[in-house]
Amino acid sequence: MSLINTLVKPFKATAFHAGKFVELTEQSLKGKWSVFVFYPADFTFVCPTELEDLAEQYAQFKDLGVEVYGISTDTHFAHKAWHDTSEAIKKVRYPLIGDPTGTLTRNFDVMIEEEGLALRGTFVIDPEGRIKLCEIHDNGIGRDATELLRKVKAAQYVAAHPGQVCPAKWQEGAATLTPSLDLVGKI
Repeated sequence: MSLINTLVKPFKATAFHAGKFVELTEQSLKGKWSVFVFYPADFTFVCPTELEDLAEQYAQFKDLGVEVYGISTDTHFAHKAWHDTSEAIKKVRYPLIGDPTGTLTRNFDVMIEEEGLALRGTFVIDPEGRIKLCEIHDNGIGRDATELLRKVKAAQYVAAHPGQVCPAKWQEGAATLTPSLDLVGKI
């Protein structure tokens, strides 16, 4: 069953954010757009490149009213230690959620059970708590924050303009489509 358009399941987790440990629940997401970025583990190889890439685009996400959350099955204590020791992770200003019980990771169907680690899963969540985008990668394939930013803009556009859709490679300000019988076979 697809997670698209389902509500985020209840959760309670601790994140390392802005030098503090903060408690988060599904209610923390309400009223704003959110991006969940699951990754396998702290102190690894591809993960810091992705989180640094997100950190470099973070201001643009914030300008769109989007909060980004990095999530792994590590503890919030490990996230703090990684933040304190990695030059790439020191750039991260968004919350890093610890999920040592795997609750969130299982809720989003990205748990690798035999390893206790997450796949590279990306989820865009609307202000009502509904999952609007789900993308899952093999752990050897890194993601691109610029492309994620484009997809968030498209999701926000579609939400704000019912009846319109964004075609492939759509960029903010470009033409959209209004599906109708008149378009059938003409694209």
